[in-house]
Amino acid sequence: MQTIKIFGLGASGLDQLPLGVYRQLTQTGAPLTARTLDHPVVRELVQEGLSIESFDTVYEDHQQFGGVYEEITTRLLERPEEVIFYLVPGHPMMAEKTVQLLLEKEKDGAVNVEIEGGQSFLDATFTTLGIDPIEGFQLVDATDIKREQLTYTSHLILCQVYDAMTASEVKLTLLEDLPAAHPVTIVTAAGGTDEHVRTVPLEDLDRSVEVDNLTSVYVPPVEKTHLNHQFFRLREVIRVLRSPEGCPWDRKQTHESLRKYLIEETYEFIDAVNQMDDDQMVEELGDVLLQVMLHSQIGEDEGYFTIDDVIVSVTDKMIRRHPHVFGEVRADTTDEVLTNWEAIKQQEKGEASPRLLDSVPESFPALLQAEELQKKAAKVGFDWEDVTPVLEKVEEEWQEFQEALTSGDREEMEKEFGDWLFAIANLARHYRLNSENALQRTNRKFRMRLSSMEESVEQSGRKLEDYDLDALEELWVQAKAKHKGAE
Repeated sequence: MQTIKIFGLGASGLDQLPLGVYRQLTQTGAPLTARTLDHPVVRELVQEGLSIESFDTVYEDHQQFGGVYEEITTRLLERPEEVIFYLVPGHPMMAEKTVQLLLEKEKDGAVNVEIEGGQSFLDATFTTLGIDPIEGFQLVDATDIKREQLTYTSHLILCQVYDAMTASEVKLTLLEDLPAAHPVTIVTAAGGTDEHVRTVPLEDLDRSVEVDNLTSVYVPPVEKTHLNHQFFRLREVIRVLRSPEGCPWDRKQTHESLRKYLIEETYEFIDAVNQMDDDQMVEELGDVLLQVMLHSQIGEDEGYFTIDDVIVSVTDKMIRRHPHVFGEVRADTTDEVLTNWEAIKQQEKGEASPRLLDSVPESFPALLQAEELQKKAAKVGFDWEDVTPVLEKVEEEWQEFQEALTSGDREEMEKEFGDWLFAIANLARHYRLNSENALQRTNRKFRMRLSSMEESVEQSGRKLEDYDLDALEELWVQAKAKHKGAE
């Protein structure tokens, strides 16, 4: 079986190379192959007369680093020699993807891999920067940077900043969380004679700054107050508000006392949507999220659940109910998606089937609740096939209300009026109209016209109360004509 011995070349020159490694490289008869010739140790070994091949040309054939590493691994395994010395920058087990790929092949029995050590660039980098990793440290591969993996409250080092393109990608990712003027430190060839350290504003990271395969970028810990856009800060603030040292109002709240606020904030967000006001939507969604966080913190304080339980619940549900996205089930139309959703939802409920209307909350607004109840009934066939009997039902309920009105029985009047509204909601559904939206539209129209009437009379220094009904009717007609195109 082929054996690949992997040697780490350290982060800088030959003086960082362990003596044992140096002796093996200079005394072996095995072929020497480097991932890249662009390293001080390789250049010095070549000057001493060693013959070293490289995979530098592979980089030119690929646009993504992943393809480069895969091809290098494949070429190594295709070599005919029984023993190959493979040279990589730094330490073989530190941010070296080709080594990880070779180790995976070893697990499959395709090759024997021996790690011969080498000095990591981290030791020299810690010394150069004067930082202690025990304070908290994160190392990230700049060629595969993802915003969600970055932790700014500890020392952050991004390695393998090979070129200006990689530096630009790093900059753009960091700018999503940090200001353009935030200082970052660029470290090249840490610990070597060619060491270069420079601190620049983040916005200049990919400008006028030379980088190579020995370059890392250091971001010092960021104050939490500068990270208020991140979820952990919101959770921390809510926890403080609910703590003994927090706010008396927040501490005394319960799930029951907060119910009305969640409803209010939800409707205020809907208003922002109706007004197409993005800034207001941001604010109102924040208020809705605040209510979610407060309820979750109450659950945590009482020992029943936490925000983590809330998040995992909805995440698992979304994955489970979208097998056409996260699984192998096909769903090419919206109808298929909804059918799958309902089937999966039923499976989640278990063998004990819920009652038909149990999924319609009694706390829904009455008009919306009426429509949802009717939709559920229609799914089992309890519905008229055409609109004619629906119209007749509307008329029947109106006549029954008139009879209650004649009798003067207010309780009976309210009951019959409710029946009539229920029939009206059913009529809207049969015409594929949303009765809630329809009434909201009329409400907005009424607001606009009455506000216009107020503006008209205010210009003359009067109030609406100063006008009789006939005059108010005339003002209404004028407002209607004025805003006809906007309604």
